[in-house]
Amino acid sequence: MPEPKYVFVTGGVTSSLGKGIISASLAKLLQARGLNTTIQKFDPYINVDPGTLNPYEHGECYVTDDGAETDLDLGHYERFLNVKTSQANNVTTGRIYQSVIEKERRGDFLGKTVQVIPHITNEIKERMQLLGKTGKYDVVITEIGGTVGDIESLPYIEAVRQLRWDLGKNNCVVIHLTLIPYLSAAGELKTKPTQHSVKTLMESGINADVLVCRTEYELSEDLRNKLALFCNVEREAVIQSLDADTIYDVPLMMFEEGLDKVVLERLGMERNEKPDLTHWKGFLQRHKNPKSKVTIGLIGKYVELQDSYKSILEAFVHAGAANEVHVEVMPLHSEHIEEGNAVDQISNLDGVLVAPGFGERGIEGKINAIRYVRENNIPFFGICLGMQMAVIEFARNVLKLKKANSVEMDENTPHPVISLMEAQKDIVQKGGTMRLGAWLCDIKPDTVLQTTYNTLQIEERHRHRYEFNDSYLKQFENHGMVASGINPETGLVEAIELPHNNWFVGVQYHPEYSSTVANPHPLFVAFVQAVNAYAQSKK
Repeated sequence: MPEPKYVFVTGGVTSSLGKGIISASLAKLLQARGLNTTIQKFDPYINVDPGTLNPYEHGECYVTDDGAETDLDLGHYERFLNVKTSQANNVTTGRIYQSVIEKERRGDFLGKTVQVIPHITNEIKERMQLLGKTGKYDVVITEIGGTVGDIESLPYIEAVRQLRWDLGKNNCVVIHLTLIPYLSAAGELKTKPTQHSVKTLMESGINADVLVCRTEYELSEDLRNKLALFCNVEREAVIQSLDADTIYDVPLMMFEEGLDKVVLERLGMERNEKPDLTHWKGFLQRHKNPKSKVTIGLIGKYVELQDSYKSILEAFVHAGAANEVHVEVMPLHSEHIEEGNAVDQISNLDGVLVAPGFGERGIEGKINAIRYVRENNIPFFGICLGMQMAVIEFARNVLKLKKANSVEMDENTPHPVISLMEAQKDIVQKGGTMRLGAWLCDIKPDTVLQTTYNTLQIEERHRHRYEFNDSYLKQFENHGMVASGINPETGLVEAIELPHNNWFVGVQYHPEYSSTVANPHPLFVAFVQAVNAYAQSKK
């Protein structure tokens, strides 16, 4: 079997230029040419994983099938490629150092002084090649987090330099993503920041093979020639990346610019055939030409930062395209929804999704909102904490258990309808200890869940510590709430629904993590369909 080729994506000038989207777009184009491609993210922060990071700091924490808490860019990788990622696809400096220190404690280094070079860089190189050594992939794309020149990124840049030497330049390509700012006072695009960024990369021993330039305006031929000359790259390897209407336009834009062609030439993998992007173009056609429009309220506690609920927002894009509906998502901060003003904020919405989260802040607002949508028969979707809030609301207002709560919010509640999972009771450490990854769920026949999935058993990803308290299940069922999903091993309630409402479903798991362009998640598709039907009925 031929050895895999490696592509490294670095960033310069500023952060948040979209290395993840460029990496995913290139991977999509290579995949569409018939190459087995995967992407991995190396993050320079010292946290072992993003699981304990505040969503305001880092955006959402994405969870893989094997239970890894990872960077949100892995969500982009899966959404673009429709290929599952794993623990091996996301590595942090914390994980690198943790592994090296464990080896030192075991005596693996035979008493040698442990140093950044060679021990840390060797560990990085080993992780960079891990997926390549599985024999599954023709191309492995590695996104290096941070910005070239940062102290934190230096070991990764050095590891890339060494790998190019180890593997040979024909087996590695370095793409440098940079910014070409526009100075309105001068009325021109400036290349100097990019030149300095490329120079910084060269000082670390790496020449960029391809330059991807983020810009608000078209790059002229003169500018492209100037960049090629002063950044020491071939003219055809200067790729412009204009601001796009949607991230899903980027693969087509990169194809027009010839990014995949240049990369394949540098790797000696020239392919004559064009990538097959028929399905992708069909998705974009439906996404951009909807037949109707709905407004869905997204109620959460981190709504100020869109990346906090990135997978949910993208799942709505996929489901909207599947239904040929434009989904306008209206963020609503749960702390700002009081019992008296819930009607003002929610009455004009076509549907409501109550988002996941942790902690006490904002839960009363979520409960008030859920009561309003339940009593007014507005389509409702609750995810993780959203499902738990629906259970608490139903307990308080239908079962009349007025002080019902989750023990996460009130340890002394007389009616703990949501309780700490048995397996979590002796756990002290927070990182990586929740119920994580894909778990089985048996679906009750003749329910919304069964109609939606069209099967009686599913596997979905989880990230939680608290659960529905089974000792209250009979009371809920006697008052009309159906436990439509049950874990076959533990008996945990995985999903609830109210069959007499328009569409009222809560799930303990995270369906948003599994939604892709090629396979929109069935629950989001069904929810948007129900929301659209409700919106049409109001006209």
